[in-house]
Amino acid sequence: MILISLGSNMAGAYESPAHVLRAALGQLPMHGLEPVRVSPFYRTPAVGPHAQPDFINAVAEVEAALPPEALLEQLHRIEQALGRERAVRWEERIIDLDLLAYDDLVVAPAGGGPKPGEPWKPRPLELPHSGLAERAFVLVPLADIAPDWRHPVLGLTARELLERLDPADLAGIAPEREGA
Repeated sequence: MILISLGSNMAGAYESPAHVLRAALGQLPMHGLEPVRVSPFYRTPAVGPHAQPDFINAVAEVEAALPPEALLEQLHRIEQALGRERAVRWEERIIDLDLLAYDDLVVAPAGGGPKPGEPWKPRPLELPHSGLAERAFVLVPLADIAPDWRHPVLGLTARELLERLDPADLAGIAPEREGA
């Protein structure tokens, strides 16, 4: 099972962040990724050191014949096609596509990415994604489409990971009506 997360808190040339997510989903097949299941869209508070507008987030299960590195490269191409400009880590963004998991593959990163506020540089491939188990904005939509998906390192399902979160982490997460 290949899982990706989608997030946006800027509309850019699109009507809204929800429209950006729809555009990203529409780009997937042109880049060798076939959506199998897509979660509902959620409005989530921004996380990080900078005050930002809320995000619209979702998770999709996709099929792809690409190896993980090539798949991640395609996600970056989609981001670029939709207008993402990378300058500083954790800044507002028109689109953020992350490879969360690729089957049961575990890949430890070879080096670190920038710290918040530092200039952006590509993060090394890490599977499963390092923040997956602690991020409510990922776990809520993931549990919608794959509640029994099991984290290959922790051995816990998406539902179990979600249940372990502090209720405060879930505050402010709500279904996005526009994403329905």
